[in-house]
Amino acid sequence: MPSNITEKVSLRVSDGTMMNVCTARPNDVDKHPGVMVFQEAFGVNHHIRSIIDRFATEGYVAVAPELYHRTQPGFEGSYTDFESTRKHIQAVTIEGLTADITATNEWLNGNNYFEEGKVVSIGFCLGGRVSFLANIVLNLKAAASFYGGGISETLLDKANDLSAPQLMFWGGLDKHITPDKINNITEELSRQDKTFANVVFSRAEHGFFCDERASYNPDSARQAWALVKEYFKTYLSK
Repeated sequence: MPSNITEKVSLRVSDGTMMNVCTARPNDVDKHPGVMVFQEAFGVNHHIRSIIDRFATEGYVAVAPELYHRTQPGFEGSYTDFESTRKHIQAVTIEGLTADITATNEWLNGNNYFEEGKVVSIGFCLGGRVSFLANIVLNLKAAASFYGGGISETLLDKANDLSAPQLMFWGGLDKHITPDKINNITEELSRQDKTFANVVFSRAEHGFFCDERASYNPDSARQAWALVKEYFKTYLSK
């Protein structure tokens, strides 16, 4: 008997588009907290599917929406070909992401195995920004963002609307997200008196959590995963 049940389902989004989501949950009849897992720039690929499976093993109903469903449903890019992702990234809008987040949350709330009111979010790269946005759009228990590019440029004016504690991870060697951008975020969250944790792994690069990327840093990834689990556990219990 498999330890987790996985499936792909299709959801209707408020703008009339259809969005596929990959899901995983424990193979039992109990109710579990939910976690929305938001993709890197490279789509809901093997790495993201492995993360929802890891969360299911930890006792979550996990769901990863395909954020590029408006431009190329099922897209999975190569980690050595960022250019192939560019047109999809450029087509993403806050309005569209908000609709996708809302549809994902509605799916969770309609799932028989979801424990009502207990939902968290996590995202990586592009998804790190989306997880931050989900914390603005929804009433979450907690949110986590890994190297969320674009937060300081596009979402800080909405930081006052963060609903839950926010955990953020960065790579100290990340050439894309510089210290000034991280400082802009932490300073604004402090100004807004938000609960957050900010973690910089000094020897890690962008994408350090992904074991399928050249930038993978196993020590930082292991430590970050342990902190994510504890962070979510703490606030789901409140």
